[in-house]
Amino acid sequence: MDTRELTVRTGSARGVADLTAACAAFLSDIDADDGLLSLFVPHATAGLVVVEIGAGSDDDLMDALDRLLPREDRLYRHRHGSVGHGADHVVPLLAAPSLTVPVLGGRLALGTWQSICLLDPNADNAERTVRLSFIEG
Repeated sequence: MDTRELTVRTGSARGVADLTAACAAFLSDIDADDGLLSLFVPHATAGLVVVEIGAGSDDDLMDALDRLLPREDRLYRHRHGSVGHGADHVVPLLAAPSLTVPVLGGRLALGTWQSICLLDPNADNAERTVRLSFIEG
């Protein structure tokens, strides 16, 4: 199994970070053929998603997340950090910390408009780690 750790600098912005190019570069670097790409984010307040980005989709995703998990501290028992941090800890309910994508002929088997993204609603962490693992098959 080939593995690589990515460092994603999110700064103080909440949002979506596109990992697709980094995933494709990893597969190219290891000369991958057919198999599975597994991604894992070891953080309690971030998740991984396959979504369309651009054309406003990123903002729509964050708006929907905020409607589903309102950023009002009075709603959560977990209240340290910035406003809404309690909601951030519930994100894994909607965006899991792991994701698996098929790889065919060394290429990600994504749909036309799909991208692999880190969903990070927590502005308290400026840097995130994502582990990529390719399982040949």
